[in-house]
Amino acid sequence: MTAAHGLTTQSNPRPYGDDLGAVFGARKAASLLNRSFSEAEIAITEIKLDRSFGQPTSPGPQRDGYIISFPILGQERMGYWEEGRHLGELDLAAGAVTVHDCRRQPMVFIDGPVHTLLWYVSNKALDALAEDASVPRIGGLRHDATPGNFDGTISAINLSLLAALKAPEHANRLFVDHVTLAFATHVAQTYGGMEAAARLVEGGLAPWQERRAKEMLLADLTGAIPLAEISAACRLSSSHFARAFRRSAGLAPHAWLLQARIERSMILLRENRLSLSEIALVCGFVDQSHFTRVFVRRVSMTPGAWRRMVFS
Repeated sequence: MTAAHGLTTQSNPRPYGDDLGAVFGARKAASLLNRSFSEAEIAITEIKLDRSFGQPTSPGPQRDGYIISFPILGQERMGYWEEGRHLGELDLAAGAVTVHDCRRQPMVFIDGPVHTLLWYVSNKALDALAEDASVPRIGGLRHDATPGNFDGTISAINLSLLAALKAPEHANRLFVDHVTLAFATHVAQTYGGMEAAARLVEGGLAPWQERRAKEMLLADLTGAIPLAEISAACRLSSSHFARAFRRSAGLAPHAWLLQARIERSMILLRENRLSLSEIALVCGFVDQSHFTRVFVRRVSMTPGAWRRMVFS
C-alpha cells in the first residue's frame, strides 16, 4: 500500500489540521494552533493511519511558510518531489527532523502506514518572532530534502504535546500557546539563524503587570484565555511577557495556573461540600479523571485520599 502527501488542491487549503490530513485520506487530523499572533500561523498536526492512502496528491498552492516533519514511525524508500521534480527516494528514520519550504510545493510518497507530526510555521510568524525579540528578521529557514537531523529540543516539545493532541478540544490553551511559541522560536534560531532575544537585565513584570496577569489567569481556570490577550493587557509581546512572568512568578503562566487550580481544589476539598466531579469542573479540569491525574502528579495522592487525610 502507498501513501503520499503534499498540499491539497482545495481552493484555500491550510497546511495543517483536517486540510493536511485529507491528503492522507484521513477525515480528521488532530491539530493545535498557536494564537499569539493574529495572522501569523504556527500549528502542529498529527497524522496517524494504519492503512496508507492509495495515490500521490497533486501539488497545491504555494504557501509562504515551512513544514517541519517529525516522523514517529520511520519510513523506508519515501519518494520525494519539489516543484514537480522527483528528487529520489529517502529512508526516513523515526525522530529525524526535516524542513520543507512550502513555496517549493513539496510532495512525498510513502509506502506503508503513517504516523508523523507535521508543524507549519509561516514566514509571518518568523517575522513576528523577530520583532517580539527585537532582533533582525531572518530570510527564512534552511531546508533540506535529506532527513537525518535529530533535535532533542524538538523531540521533547513533541512529546509534551502528544497528550494534548489526543483531545485538542480539551487542551489547555495557555500551555499550547506557550509550547508552540517555544517551538517556533527554537526553529527560527536553530534552522534560521535568528538571534536570541536580549535577556532582561533585572526584574520581571512590574507589580501592576503581575497583578493584572494573575487576575486574568484566575478569572478562567480552564486556561482558555489566549497568552496574547494577557500579554496585551500587560503591554508586552507574548514572548517578552512569558519570560518576564517566569522571572516574577517563578513559573511559566500555564504552570502557575495549574498550581493555582490545585490550590483552589484543596480549599474546596477542605470545605467538604462538593463532590470530586464538581470540584474538578469548578477548578477548570476536563473531568474528575483529569483532576485526579494532575492532583496525583502534584500531591502524590488522590484528591479523595487527601480529603480523608485532612479530616482524619
